[in-house]
Amino acid sequence: MPEADYVTISSGDLTARIDPLGAELCSLTDSHGREFMTDADPAFWTGHAPLLFPIVGGLNDDRYRIDGSEYELPRHGFARRSRFDVIAAEANEARFLLRDSDETRAVYPFAFELEVAYHIEGTTLRVEATVRNPGTAALPFSFGYHPAFAWPLPGGSPKSDHVIAFAEPEPQPIRRLEAASGLMQSDAEPTPVEGHHLKLDTALFEADAVIWDHLTSRSLTYGTPGAAQLALAFPDLPMLALWQKPGAAFLCIEPWQGHADPVGFSGDFRDKPGVVQLAPAGSRSFRMDVSVLWAD
Repeated sequence: MPEADYVTISSGDLTARIDPLGAELCSLTDSHGREFMTDADPAFWTGHAPLLFPIVGGLNDDRYRIDGSEYELPRHGFARRSRFDVIAAEANEARFLLRDSDETRAVYPFAFELEVAYHIEGTTLRVEATVRNPGTAALPFSFGYHPAFAWPLPGGSPKSDHVIAFAEPEPQPIRRLEAASGLMQSDAEPTPVEGHHLKLDTALFEADAVIWDHLTSRSLTYGTPGAAQLALAFPDLPMLALWQKPGAAFLCIEPWQGHADPVGFSGDFRDKPGVVQLAPAGSRSFRMDVSVLWAD
C-alpha cells in the first residue's frame, strides 16, 4: 500500500505509522527521527510487524482439520494480508477492525472480529489486539505479534553489544522448527540464556527461530545497556520467538499465544497446543507495549 495511506499517530516524543493492510506497524521513530523498526531490505524480508491470526506458524502440509472438515491456511494465517477498516484515527491513537467475510469463511469457517488498537503516550507505544466471538460456537484461534526491530538499534552500538534481558531467569530448554517442514520439533535444546541475559549473535539463527513455548517472563529489554534500548511488555502472551535472517539489519521479537504444528500433528485444530477456545459472545485481548529507552 502507498505510504500516503498509512495512519500516523504521535505523542511528539514517539511517532508510529501503521498500514491498514494487515493493521501493520511499519515505522516507529523518536523526536529526532531515529527509526527503531526494520529497514525491510528485500534481500532478506520485507515484513515489518505482521499480526498472526488465526494461526501462529505453519500447519502440517498447510492444512488443518476441525469438526470433521479440512481447510488450508498459509503460515501465520490471513490477517497479515487482509485490509482492516480504520474505525478511529486520532492524534495519538488509532483503531483497526477485521471481520469475517465470505473469503475468510472459505478457509476459516467462523464468525470473528479482530480489533487492533494503537496508542502512544510519551515514549511508549501500546498495541492491544482483541478477538471477539459473535458466533454461536466456540471460536478456536491463536494469535501472535511479529515486530521486526532494528538490529543494531540507532545510537551507534554494534550488533555484537546487543542483549536481551528477560524479567525472570529463563533456564528452560528452547524449541526449534524442522527445516524441511517448518513445524515444531519434539526435541528441545539447552537454553542459550544465562540467568536473565541472552547475548545476541547471528549464529543463534542459523537454525531459524529460537522459541520458548513456556516462557516465565512477560517483559524484557532489548538493546545495549547504557545506550539505546527497547522495553517490551506482553502480559497476555505466554510464548516467545526470536528470529532473523543472518546478515539482515533486524531482529524479530515475537510474543505468541500458540505456535506451529508439532511435527506429525494430525489432530483436530481445537486440540492443538496453544489454541484458545473463545466462548460465544466472549472476547480475549493481547497487549504489547514497546517503550524507547535512551541513556540520556
